[in-house]
Amino acid sequence: MSTAVSHTSPDRAPVDPAEEWDAWRAERHRALTSPTGNLALVETRWAPAGEEPDVEEARAGRPGTVTVTTLRRTDLVTGEPEHGLRFWDADAPAIRHFDRVDAFPYDPAWVLEASYTPVPGARRIAFEHIRDNGGSRDLVVPGDITLTVDGRAYTLSAFDDDGTLLLVFGDPTNGDTTYGAGRFLFVRRTDDESRVVLDFNRAFVPPCGFSDQYNCPMPPRQNRFHLPVEAGEKLPVFRDGFDAQH
Repeated sequence: MSTAVSHTSPDRAPVDPAEEWDAWRAERHRALTSPTGNLALVETRWAPAGEEPDVEEARAGRPGTVTVTTLRRTDLVTGEPEHGLRFWDADAPAIRHFDRVDAFPYDPAWVLEASYTPVPGARRIAFEHIRDNGGSRDLVVPGDITLTVDGRAYTLSAFDDDGTLLLVFGDPTNGDTTYGAGRFLFVRRTDDESRVVLDFNRAFVPPCGFSDQYNCPMPPRQNRFHLPVEAGEKLPVFRDGFDAQH
């Protein structure tokens, strides 16, 4: 495995990375259960081709716990923009039944440095999405992330998620121990433009693990690790037999 990253700096006092991770876990719980968190999404509704939905009309008559927002995507067949609405309910059943997200214990060995090589003008790579029946959507990948894990070299593709690199990855834990469709990880840039940090302790269950109304990208082949990544989140835990996937 690649060398772990030190959390000490000559410019500031040493911090306890395990304590930082605990704070991250607490923030994750808060975000997931917020009025527009992953657990609150109860419906995604797409307008007919060429139409834009009326948010105020959609909001009319709904309880005060409901928030309505807009979203947009590209039609896989025509290439034209599609417009839709998302309905979030702060009192959604998934929030009421949610207990926690299980996770592996913090492991500093899974904080890895990697090389980053920007691609001039970026490139677009096809990512299959969970609700597209085998179809794929091209996402912008600004550069290549290269590292060696357990003696095997990888060139990973992380796409641009509103200015942050988001890695969608898979490993042998998927399905039994962790979310079956893979997990997500935000890639941390460093002061050195050619280096990034992959802290797999902060790997997280994608939004589609909390609501079946999301359309999450799946890990492409180059982002699938050969060894179990035993770090980060495992699976959501709900009370009373609740299943967020149905």
